[in-house]
Amino acid sequence: MDALVPPRRPPAIGRLLALPAARALVERHGRPLVVEALRAAAASFRAGEEAPILAAAEAWLDHHTRGPRRVLNLTGTVLHTNLGRAPLPEAALAAMAEAAGATDLEFDLEAGSRGERDAHCEALLCHLTGAEAALLVNNNAAAVLLLLRALAPRREVVVSRGELVEIGGAFRIPDIMREAGCRLREVGTTNRTHPRDYAEAIGPRTALLMKVHRSNYAIEGFTAEVAEAELAGIAHAQGLPMVVDLGSGSLHDLARWGLPREPTVREAIAAGADLVTFSGDKLLGGPQAGLVVGRADLVAKLRRHPLKRALRLDKTTIAALAAVLRLQADPDRLAERLPALRLLRRPQAEIAALAEQLRPALAAALEGQAVVSVEPCESQIGSGARPSDRLPSAALCLRPRRGLTAEALATALRRLPVPVIGRVARGAVLLDLRCLEDAEGFAAQLPLLAP
Repeated sequence: MDALVPPRRPPAIGRLLALPAARALVERHGRPLVVEALRAAAASFRAGEEAPILAAAEAWLDHHTRGPRRVLNLTGTVLHTNLGRAPLPEAALAAMAEAAGATDLEFDLEAGSRGERDAHCEALLCHLTGAEAALLVNNNAAAVLLLLRALAPRREVVVSRGELVEIGGAFRIPDIMREAGCRLREVGTTNRTHPRDYAEAIGPRTALLMKVHRSNYAIEGFTAEVAEAELAGIAHAQGLPMVVDLGSGSLHDLARWGLPREPTVREAIAAGADLVTFSGDKLLGGPQAGLVVGRADLVAKLRRHPLKRALRLDKTTIAALAAVLRLQADPDRLAERLPALRLLRRPQAEIAALAEQLRPALAAALEGQAVVSVEPCESQIGSGARPSDRLPSAALCLRPRRGLTAEALATALRRLPVPVIGRVARGAVLLDLRCLEDAEGFAAQLPLLAP
């Protein structure tokens, strides 16, 4: 009997386009995109979906045309890779806006001739790290790739087995070595590597010795590793460079602000590293970038490599990075001006007070759906910095009532106009408030959670 029922036919696209709601969509998105959206919605209509065609077309446009959305990071991971890592300071945002038009990106205003785009940050980087020269690429993985491709093609690179890291997105040191066209020479064991391991591995095919920050894991117990200064001595005795992939790349000792200590770029240079690579959007607190600092002759060799052009930064990123480096050059005021550092050193008492302030509104919005309490928790720095260290914090804990799950609550929070991203643990949703600075905006949208 069902086979005799004629298929539903949606209205013609032309008729739909004449409706006021469709004209409003055309004004926002242009006719070609709206036509495609209406056709997609019409196809769903024929397939039996019940959503009105115009509403379905608007949802299609929203899904296919929006860029990254602002979210509230309440995960407890301050430098969250999936949520954009370091929040940019106002100085960086202003610099990006100023650089959006014509700039002296690659123009030397004094000479009236072509300039070098890395020059906008090079002097600051040398001042902050003690290096002779510096260059910029689009992330630290690119910096490592360029370094290896320029200095070690078809040759061996010696790395401790305990430093063969894999970071987010399945980026692995052995894979980057292979893509760079060089051969990985592992030395030592997972937990212990000694100076003799490096010395015995050096041969006629050796290009350089490399030390890699372990990033997102720690080795504890019966361990041994070779310090940077000793490794540099071994390399230099054989006329080889020693390079350090420092990952997060702190420019200052975080212990100054009561945080877990991270090795600094200046320390690596002072220990004898010939090149150091690190990120711009982690502990440095800036935009995504990969930075290489060190010996002028080696930096020049990297700059001349054809791959450098493919990995270069755009003008707005360079402007933002230069603004952040200027902030980094004034450490006495850095904690107030750099959002990443401000959030990392936020006192637990302040976070707990904010949680108590917001708890009644959230409890009212979720009445009948969840029990809301304030509980102590632990935040983490994120992006591979001090993975074993935790920062005391406080969270709004949402325990679902019978018939509801923590996953459903987390989904409802993500569907708010400004999505709220927490974490699910032990059957509850935890909203760590360490990174919440827009408490008013958070509270304003809570009534939308009501059933």
